Amino acid sequence: MPASHRFPMGKFARLMRMLLDDGVVSPGLVHVPEPAPRRWLDLAHDPGYVDDILTQTLDPAAERRIGLPVSPGVALRSRAAVAGTLLTARLALERGIACNTAGGSHHAFGAYGSGFCVFNDVAVAARVLLAEGAIGQALVVDLDVHQGDGTASIFAHDPRVFTFSMHCRTNFPARKQRSDLDLALDPDLEDDAYLRLLEEHLPGLLDDVRPDLVFFNAGVDPHGDDRLGRLSLSERGLWARETLVFGTCVRRGIAVAGVLGGGYSPDLDQLARLHSIQHRVAAEVLARLRP
Repeated sequence: MPASHRFPMGKFARLMRMLLDDGVVSPGLVHVPEPAPRRWLDLAHDPGYVDDILTQTLDPAAERRIGLPVSPGVALRSRAAVAGTLLTARLALERGIACNTAGGSHHAFGAYGSGFCVFNDVAVAARVLLAEGAIGQALVVDLDVHQGDGTASIFAHDPRVFTFSMHCRTNFPARKQRSDLDLALDPDLEDDAYLRLLEEHLPGLLDDVRPDLVFFNAGVDPHGDDRLGRLSLSERGLWARETLVFGTCVRRGIAVAGVLGGGYSPDLDQLARLHSIQHRVAAEVLARLRP
């Protein structure tokens, strides 16, 4: 995404407040991890790049590629998002479903950041769990409107993580990477056609890959009002998408770790409401799982 577009930082706090105010989650169900330690980051990122982020010594060109000033606050937030996604994955393996209120930084490559993404939280979390032996196979279901290029690059030669990206073909990044499965969509695609494509591919993927864990990037930038989107999903379409992903995984007994992904509406209340759909659907599916 072009650096000229300001990232809506306020959406994270607004989403958390909405989830609590609406009773989607109770304070006791909110988990706050410590920021990711250096040893986790090195599992998916070049040590020199990690050094530059942690010490705020990234060169200006690399900083412009990210699109954010790499301040101590940005470095800390990025480490917190990584830790949040790993904790989300651990909780999902224990309980069936869990969701982060951040994460989905899929444009971060091993040696550099891009498109507002500093550290690739899903990649780090997957590598930590694989190193621990907690999982043997992961599947990334990336439904952000932009291709998950950084994630695809990091796992290009790692068969333990299958990458699936369903994105607008004319959107950022201009130069796409090769995921294990890419579905490049035409601009202005609407709900029914989008959902048909997802339903045609997701069940077979789960059956073929047989993952221990699915990382679900539930970016809401495919929504028709998103200023960086170029697809035309409605709010109803996002509800149906989340229901399809969580339901299809749960019926197969596969754990799902949801991450926030992209969303760039200037209306923070609308943006938080759209992001909250993932958490609302997850809560409904979890309630049905309980005896």
